Amino acid sequence: MANNTADHPQGNSVAEGSHDGDFGITMEELKALMELRSAEAVTKIRDCQGDVQTICRRLKTSPIEGLSGNPTDLEKRHAAFGKNFIPPKKAKTFLQLVWEALQDVTLIILEIAAIISLGLSFYHPPGGNAEACGQAAGGIEDEGEAQAGWIEGAAILFSVIIVVLVTAFNDWSKEKQFRGLQSRIEQEQKFTVIRKGQVIQIPVAEIVVGDIAQIKYGDLLPADGILIQGNDLKLDESSLTGESDQVRKSLDKDPMLLSGTHVMEGSGRMVVSAVGLNSQTGIIFTLLGSSEHDEEKKVKKAKTQDGIALEIQPLKSEEATESEEKEEKEEVKQVKKVNVTKREKSVLQGKLTRLAVQIGKAGLFMSALTVIILILYFVINTFAIQGLSWVAECTPIYIQYFVKFFIIGVTVLVVAVPEGLPLAVTISLAYSVKKMMKDNNLVRHLDACETMGNATAICSDKTGTLTMNRMTVVQAYIGDTHYKNIPEPDVINPGTVDSLINSISVNSAYTTKILPPEKEGGLPRHVGNKTECALLGLVLNLKRDYQPIRDEIPEEKMYKVYTFNSSRKSMSTVLQNPDGGFRMYSKGASEIVLRKCSRILDAQGQPRVFKAKDREEMVMKVIEPMACDGLRTICVAYRDFPAEAGEPNWDNENDILNELTCIAVVGIEDPVRPEVPEAISKCQRAGITVRMVTGDNINTARAIATKCGILLPGEDFMCLEGKEFNRLIRNDKGEVEQERLDKVWPKLRVLARSSPTDKHTLVKGIIDSMVGETRQVVAVTGDGTNDGPALKKADVGFAMGIAGTDVAKEASDIILTDDNFTSIVKAVMWGRNVYDSISKFLQFQLTVNVVAVIVAFTGACITQDSPLKAVQMLWVNLIMDTLASLALATEPPTESLLLRKPYGRNKPLISRTMMKNILGHAVFQLIIIFTLLFAGEKIFDIDSGRNSPLHSPPSEHYTIVFNVFVMMQLFNEINARKIHGERNVFEGVYKNPIFCSVVLGTFALQIIIVQFGGKPFSCAPLTIDQWLWCVFIGMGELLWGQLISAIPTHHLKFLKEAGHGSTKEEIHKEEMTEDMDEIDHAEMELRRGQILWFRGLNRIQTQMDVVYTFQTGQAPVPGALRRQPSVVSQQNDATATKTLSSPTHVGLSSSSSLTNSAGAPPPAAASSTTAGN
Repeated sequence: MANNTADHPQGNSVAEGSHDGDFGITMEELKALMELRSAEAVTKIRDCQGDVQTICRRLKTSPIEGLSGNPTDLEKRHAAFGKNFIPPKKAKTFLQLVWEALQDVTLIILEIAAIISLGLSFYHPPGGNAEACGQAAGGIEDEGEAQAGWIEGAAILFSVIIVVLVTAFNDWSKEKQFRGLQSRIEQEQKFTVIRKGQVIQIPVAEIVVGDIAQIKYGDLLPADGILIQGNDLKLDESSLTGESDQVRKSLDKDPMLLSGTHVMEGSGRMVVSAVGLNSQTGIIFTLLGSSEHDEEKKVKKAKTQDGIALEIQPLKSEEATESEEKEEKEEVKQVKKVNVTKREKSVLQGKLTRLAVQIGKAGLFMSALTVIILILYFVINTFAIQGLSWVAECTPIYIQYFVKFFIIGVTVLVVAVPEGLPLAVTISLAYSVKKMMKDNNLVRHLDACETMGNATAICSDKTGTLTMNRMTVVQAYIGDTHYKNIPEPDVINPGTVDSLINSISVNSAYTTKILPPEKEGGLPRHVGNKTECALLGLVLNLKRDYQPIRDEIPEEKMYKVYTFNSSRKSMSTVLQNPDGGFRMYSKGASEIVLRKCSRILDAQGQPRVFKAKDREEMVMKVIEPMACDGLRTICVAYRDFPAEAGEPNWDNENDILNELTCIAVVGIEDPVRPEVPEAISKCQRAGITVRMVTGDNINTARAIATKCGILLPGEDFMCLEGKEFNRLIRNDKGEVEQERLDKVWPKLRVLARSSPTDKHTLVKGIIDSMVGETRQVVAVTGDGTNDGPALKKADVGFAMGIAGTDVAKEASDIILTDDNFTSIVKAVMWGRNVYDSISKFLQFQLTVNVVAVIVAFTGACITQDSPLKAVQMLWVNLIMDTLASLALATEPPTESLLLRKPYGRNKPLISRTMMKNILGHAVFQLIIIFTLLFAGEKIFDIDSGRNSPLHSPPSEHYTIVFNVFVMMQLFNEINARKIHGERNVFEGVYKNPIFCSVVLGTFALQIIIVQFGGKPFSCAPLTIDQWLWCVFIGMGELLWGQLISAIPTHHLKFLKEAGHGSTKEEIHKEEMTEDMDEIDHAEMELRRGQILWFRGLNRIQTQMDVVYTFQTGQAPVPGALRRQPSVVSQQNDATATKTLSSPTHVGLSSSSSLTNSAGAPPPAAASSTTAGN
């Protein structure tokens, strides 16, 4: 239908009168119009609507004044054209999360064992002589106790339910936090529109059809629109078309602007023509969503919609990342359940995954060994030593024993595997992210938070991050005179002043303004580009006003604009004179613009010749002294094109931007933020190198770097300009060589006049470098559109919340909401705190694991029964996992975290000191428990609990063993608060109410379990004396901890570290293929090939669908049918996966499927389509 509208013009649509609401154009017409490109679109607008002005009239909006902003009018527009909102993917329900938690293998094994145990407890063998079954029956208990046999099975099931609910609740709250973060990011995103003639910023969701939006370099377009007026506008439409070339937009060639595309150059105004689900991005989202159900039936793996849906939203949030992770986890689940993370970025995740795999293998081995030994002992004892034969009536009794052994084995496994790890990581990260918001860090990717703790280098921008970004002109060179302060206007030649004022007023973005202060006596507000604000401030200081000049020459009257970009480093505006000639005003970096000047205005305001010799003198006497004062120098110039010479070729930039006449050179000051020097010295103390990467003059950069403390007097550091840097690192062919780079970066502190490519080269070079004992972890700050690649490449990318463009924010991991360098230092502190919290938890958990596994194993082998029963083990598991991760993962950070060097990528998770603590405490606990196990009845003068029959009542003896075990864990939890061998384990404990409440809560629960737990928990109530002894023995942990910390670690050479990062060989392997660095090492260890395939194919598939949908631009219904071929091609790809083996084939198979989906559907697809309908 949409296409028909596009193909058959319907005459003047106003005449028809059957339109939505009161507008002269319908949503369908606008939608059909937006599906056209370039010349087609221009023709369609001309044929159907007349011109863009007519469309504005029909949408009841003014191209100059914008909408009135009247609420009823906005409501009407919402009703007629929809809201600018793309609904996010539905969150998983609590029940779905419960179902996911139940998929855990160990829990499934426990459930099966518990059900068998339950079934057998209700089965009583018919008659028969129990004695005949030998001593194994252990003197069958009386009737009452036999009836209670079901309790253990039920208790295990109950414990499993608790564990599942806790896990599901944690997942649910995690998901909720992501949603909160998503909406926070969306609220943060505002866009500039004109309403009632005022330029205002409104949240993206409030944009309506008919709004006049101002677009500029760096914007991510939030809705579809038609260009009204543009200057040198270029867009990157690759997110929709897959074409990487920038598309030039203009009224006569291609006025269609699409949501989700990036403005790479220029500026302009557009009338919004489609929002939300009706925009091109929204339509694609609908297509992907509508085919979801059909695909799920056919291809289980078509799960990429959620990734796309969220990518379409203004900023790709953590949610999208999360959904990708889930996808990947599902793919891997068939092989092994392991925490598979989205990318290799997270240093901690890689180490944790490796550690978990190692521990899991050890646990599995121990539990299998336990079961085998128990069964062998039982069989040998019963049938060999007692010489009994297996009789039918004894079978149920024997099976009950086997089930009991099996449950003990599974319990050992449950305790051995630290399921609490992912939970501790999640809690710690989620807690940190919440608190980091208060420290002006908006975290977009959770793993960035802990990666920041490992950072060894920060490459920071200068403007706005290290400086205040409040610029003022403080010196000027006008009419052959260098003024150290801004001169009075009457000192300068009036003609020169006029030229200067006109040049500044016209040749700057009209969105840049200086507004009166918000509060009485405050500073004037700078809106827009800060450098231009400084120049407009100069106009005001010269007692003139820029607004009347702008009113006289509106943007429509500008003949041609060359907007500022990183390669030009200048901006020029061309105006047509009444006589047919042209005047061009230019401004830009002084060295660059002066090179293009052939004249300069003298004291009389007359142009005189300006030679290369004069230029060198000016650089020496004016520009360098200004730069050495830390000033940014800008040159303002003009050029006249006489009418008789005819119109020049505006596209030949080199000829146009030449032969200029210099009016003035001004020095702009941007003061260093007062708190920055202190923050940088903190970084240096913490072992982090700060480098400044700026587009400014090298002298300015050096002056600012010295003020900040990046350059210290008497130290041998390098300051390079971009050109010199490239000369040093590139070979004769112009390729970057890592060896050359390795000679430069360790000493480099300031990179001036750098391009975004230089920044990316530097960051990539430092990350890939093998110099030094550890690999570098690099954080980068960026605000411009072209900082995107560097932000993406860095381990952690920081985007500026205030000055940053949408493109930069989208490429970043953390957004600094106050653009301040000190917030980066806070992020380092939080990152290190996360890392330490996980280490604390590991130290605690592994001590419990080692002890519980050894006790269960040896106890079972010596006494045929684990001293710690399955339900007790599950309770211990719950203390260790959920409660301990809550307690230890929420420790607040302290300044002392910044006094140590970063851990780096390769440092093991479990250090020697931690290993000493783990083994030291394990030895203490094992001695105590075995003493109690084999001599406890004598010490406490009670009955022995060893060798008790199958369903015997709980003994005081084993209850004391269990109770002492838990008490020791509780006191060891306090020891675990310190991991670097500190003596005072109570330091700052009051600052963490969660820790205190968890410890006290666990203690209270333990009292209830022991005193009232009875049969299900295999506990007998204890007396007050016995309780005091248990607590007293537990407190011994604290004293023992002091003893351990007194032993110097360096003497214990035999201790191994565990949980290493990636080794250099692996890194080399990984770097062979650039694209593979997206994948976690541990993941590679599990299933290198398959995961790559699945993921690669999934991504290619989605990309093809998006591109194809976009290129054909069809409406949702045909789209849903048309997507079938791609499903078939996806199946083809899946089969191809099995046969092909090298990545080059991916390209082939995907390209064949691309033609497949773009061309006619294959027969299979056609038939499936008809069948489907």
